[in-house]
Amino acid sequence: MQDRASLALNDRAETLSSALPALLVEAHRIAATVIMGVHGRKRSGPGETFWQYRPYSFGDNVQQIDWHRSARSDRVFIRENEWEAANTLWLWISPSVAMTFQSHLASVTKADRAKLLALAIANLAIRANERVSLLGTNLVPAHSRPALLRLAQTLIWAPSSDALPAAVRLPKFSTVLMFGDFLEKPDRIARSLSSIAGNGVAGHIVQVCDPAEETLPYQGRVQFEEMAGPLSYMAGKTESLREAYQAKFQNQREEVRGIARRIGWSFAVHRTDEPPLRILHALHGLIGGEKSRTHQARTF
Repeated sequence: MQDRASLALNDRAETLSSALPALLVEAHRIAATVIMGVHGRKRSGPGETFWQYRPYSFGDNVQQIDWHRSARSDRVFIRENEWEAANTLWLWISPSVAMTFQSHLASVTKADRAKLLALAIANLAIRANERVSLLGTNLVPAHSRPALLRLAQTLIWAPSSDALPAAVRLPKFSTVLMFGDFLEKPDRIARSLSSIAGNGVAGHIVQVCDPAEETLPYQGRVQFEEMAGPLSYMAGKTESLREAYQAKFQNQREEVRGIARRIGWSFAVHRTDEPPLRILHALHGLIGGEKSRTHQARTF
């Protein structure tokens, strides 16, 4: 049962991401920090992945000579490996029970949409040989196709909690992509994100919201219940609350946007009544590097 659910989510994510070219997580400032990693650059350099043979030239390191290949020819050949630079995409999907909210205006919950988008991005990154993992788990960053299934299983069966990401020191040049409704108190959000953003870590925040959360479309007498607690409120004339509610909601959003700006991260909004491919295109352009920055102007 668990595997079927994970495979279904994985299949949906693959379908969604198949319309985009393979994601190359921006290797910002990595040129000076080349290590034995997994970010193929299709050029010669330090690494473990074979790229090509070429004839020996004066000045080449004799330790690069491939004697087995050379023995089958009347020429001496150099074995070149592909230049590789390590980078890891760290994903986080809010485990808050509030993410399970779904109004009559949307076909999916916030949690389902966030998980789909996260796995689609992971799919693209893995296709480009980037390592991917989930913040707050013991999953080892991986770039293999089976890693997608492990990611899906972890996302589906993660327990609900009100926890924001704990302080963690990520490797330099990591990229963090976070999906959540970010309705927690701004000071809690600021402490959590600031504890992750050090050491040159790039980050992107996507606030996933239900359209009813933005607009409060209800009329008349409505009973409101706290999803994660005992609070309850009966509104006698809900439409009279709409203007003040919308202002409060937008203020929360601007607080989170400001936090992202202060730590040098991007901020985007995705509504669950919108096509997921739209935000995926935007994220692909943003995380993938400078080649698609026009996505930012439209969506971020």
